[in-house]
Amino acid sequence: MKREILISATPQESWVALLEEGRLVELMLDRPDQDRIVGDIFLGRVEAVLPGIQAAFVDIGMEKAGFLHVSDLVSDEEESDENGEGGRRNGGRHRRGGKHPPIQDQLQKGQTLMVQVTKEPIGTKGPRLTAQVSLPGRFLVYTPFADHVGVSRKIDQREERARLKELARETMAPGAGGVIIRTVGEELTRDKFKGEFSRLHSAWTKMKRKADASRAPALIHREARLISGVIRDLFSDKFDALIVDNREVYDEIAAYVKGVDPDLLDRVRLDEGGVPLFDRHDIEEEVAEAFERRVDLASGGYIIVEPTEALVSIDVNTGRFTGRGRKDPEETILRTNLDAAKEIARQLRLRDIGGIIVVDFIDMDSQENRDRVLQELRTQLGRDRARTKAFAVSDLGLVEMTRQRVRPSLFQTLTRPCDHCGGGGRVFTPPTVIRRVERSLTRAAASGNERRIMVRVHPEVALHVLEEEPEFLPRVRRRIPLELELRDDPLLREDEFRLLSGPAGTDVTERYATRQTG
Repeated sequence: MKREILISATPQESWVALLEEGRLVELMLDRPDQDRIVGDIFLGRVEAVLPGIQAAFVDIGMEKAGFLHVSDLVSDEEESDENGEGGRRNGGRHRRGGKHPPIQDQLQKGQTLMVQVTKEPIGTKGPRLTAQVSLPGRFLVYTPFADHVGVSRKIDQREERARLKELARETMAPGAGGVIIRTVGEELTRDKFKGEFSRLHSAWTKMKRKADASRAPALIHREARLISGVIRDLFSDKFDALIVDNREVYDEIAAYVKGVDPDLLDRVRLDEGGVPLFDRHDIEEEVAEAFERRVDLASGGYIIVEPTEALVSIDVNTGRFTGRGRKDPEETILRTNLDAAKEIARQLRLRDIGGIIVVDFIDMDSQENRDRVLQELRTQLGRDRARTKAFAVSDLGLVEMTRQRVRPSLFQTLTRPCDHCGGGGRVFTPPTVIRRVERSLTRAAASGNERRIMVRVHPEVALHVLEEEPEFLPRVRRRIPLELELRDDPLLREDEFRLLSGPAGTDVTERYATRQTG
């Protein structure tokens, strides 16, 4: 399978897209104002201990206190292996049904302890925390509070797993902590192991000194930002190419890859084409489709994705697909369900949907066919970096699933509730609108057909530019050879904009802007 990583970076935002066979399957976004905290380590203070739910709330200096369950206070060696390509922290992996010492015997109100964020604050919930701190590296995950040596489950050769465990035990000093050898660490040499372990252990020593000198709540360590984390956690020989459209970011990535895995350096490429990188791969169009309720299938059927507060429901329909004839409806249904299973797995990754998901496949009479669809779904979910689990078909003909939720979904990140429909819909935020305007202006400049463009936006977006991004127009004018003017237009929707070209004000929005959503 051809796999590529595309990175589009500006000072205002960074996008990382994962492509499989030319199709977008994952999309990650990082903005300076979003202040992502997953992986960050804090010195926290216990605000409350709740024996009834065996959990504590810990003040880490954020608006909402973090949630710490008793299962995240102790190590569970059976669950300590790295989970998939991107798994690197063991927080939240414990089974709550296990027996643990009562939390009231382990924590007291006012006590300070070091904790790590495993889930972003989502909605009304504060961040999820674990006391089992872990530090990810390229080949290893260092767990200072454990003494277990784990190996990624995706390294399945028994001899290699045994060799790596023996290598770790021979290299690490007694009492130095534990490690999990990541998937990319297959065939790891002793020198590379010693070098990375020494670096991670040294970083942990500095963190302890900082924690000893700090007063809770305090930030002790900040996790690598999006692009650095993706290169460290994902980029390996399983990817055919990593393409970057920013020279400074390219130089940083090339320097890092040269130091840790020089064999991959020839797969890192700088894109300097006139057409924006994401435009050439139709990324924005696929992102717009990710906000639609309806997703069409290649067979002619379609699925409907409905997110709610409690769960996400997905309904499968045959649509215009009628198969080879009316004599074999079971085959028609099977084909539609198999296509839907593939697309559902892709949509979960693309939209970064987490929590409980219920799928209503089309009813099938044959148990063999039901098993085929469930197996196809599980096979496709096996490519997902997030932990997923699909249960057997229920008596109602539904497939119930769970998917790891670490951060707000793409839908929640890029949109907000719409004030004009009582919260029933969502619109793009002003920063998102401005970034779309900027990309549209880049396309207009690249076409060579425009000299002057007036941008019309909703007054709230114009106010955002005036108060939050006053450097927007000067910066764009320096980069793009166009005469630009920005005006507010109360007749536009909050997430709508218009591009007018020339003295006559010809509307050229459709020519340079992608299809609107909202």
